[in-house]
Amino acid sequence: MIEPGTKKSAVVLVDGCRLPFMRSGTEYASLISYDLAREALSGLLKRNNLNPAIVDAVIMGTVVQNPQTSNVAREAALAAGFPNTVAAHTVTMACISSSQAIASGVNMIRAGQADIVIAGGTEALSDVPVGFKKEVREKFFESRKYKNPLDYRKFLQGLSPSDLLPQAPAIAEYSTGEVMGESADKLAASFNVTREEQDAYALRSHQLAATSEGKLDNEIIPTAVAPDFKALTHDNTFRADSSLEKLASLKPVFVKPFGTVTAGNSSPLTDGASATLIMSEEKALSLGYTPKAYLREHVFVAQDPNDELLLGPAYATPNVLDRAGLTFAELDVLEIHEAFAGQVLAVLRALESDTFAQEKLGRERRVADVDMDKLNAWGGSLSLGHPFGATGARLVTTAANRLMAEDGQFALVTACAAGGLGHAMLLERYAQ
Repeated sequence: MIEPGTKKSAVVLVDGCRLPFMRSGTEYASLISYDLAREALSGLLKRNNLNPAIVDAVIMGTVVQNPQTSNVAREAALAAGFPNTVAAHTVTMACISSSQAIASGVNMIRAGQADIVIAGGTEALSDVPVGFKKEVREKFFESRKYKNPLDYRKFLQGLSPSDLLPQAPAIAEYSTGEVMGESADKLAASFNVTREEQDAYALRSHQLAATSEGKLDNEIIPTAVAPDFKALTHDNTFRADSSLEKLASLKPVFVKPFGTVTAGNSSPLTDGASATLIMSEEKALSLGYTPKAYLREHVFVAQDPNDELLLGPAYATPNVLDRAGLTFAELDVLEIHEAFAGQVLAVLRALESDTFAQEKLGRERRVADVDMDKLNAWGGSLSLGHPFGATGARLVTTAANRLMAEDGQFALVTACAAGGLGHAMLLERYAQ
């Protein structure tokens, strides 16, 4: 176990917050990721009465970038009131982008390059950039050289009307051509996770979210959107009236007709933003803050995207535990990203499998016997939503708040991501 006072105990989470997560195409439909990031950053500053001029860096994660604000961290930080002398940069690592933002901030503080970092993420899946085929983009580039109106006749040469139709970004993995939902279906099948088990887990997530609104209030910054400025105070992603019967009635989305992944047991397309305030322990105490948790260890792993696209947590979890000298049984809080119900259940089966441990991890026995009462007790991405670039910071914030509410000591945050990537982070509750 890492003892307080050592070098790696020196980074603390002071606070974390997020906007209410909204299903894409609803309340945030008129906004872009920059707007959401600006609100999260300014909200974090206000609730902590923090002078932005003393912040050393702002780091934000995002996945589907708006070309106008490609470094959305910088643009949003300026709009949120940070002076232009505070550096800001954007990272992208699929669904663990804000996890990487936090890890980068932790590393900066450990290296002595910063004392105060704000790290989070933003995603507006209501504002997916629309493009054109490569051949059409080449025509647009060439058209900049046209000298007179008649030259524009060249633009249409060799193109069909269908070539001029706009194209949304592909959801499929670039390296494999496979949609993530197809990978989730394959993973569930390989670990013998049934449709019924997936629906039951999805229902659990929605029910926990529906009964945890008061507990989640501490991490949500109320906001409002023009022109009606209706107050938004809660996520609109979970379904309190969901039932096994309703979930069972849904047809497979990705592998038809015999697949097990449906819209009901998948995380919804979501808009949202999150932000965390992390500091060196010394700086936090000197400013009068009481931290929530130590940010102890973190790891990033990678697997074959063909066969193990979403299995990253099964590899990252034992890795991060070994780094910290902890066992799974010592964990009090578990926050696992729920991309799909089948993905979560497959990860849990891998962690509880002696065969997986021996064949994939080189260990004699299983990593864990999972206590489901510790897992995502306030809901997860299936119910709370999944704005790709913002989920990691949401997981860390919820884990820290749960440690305090449940009188726990250690929390595990772990997530899968596109590209066969995975992440895990360990938090330790700060002694109040």
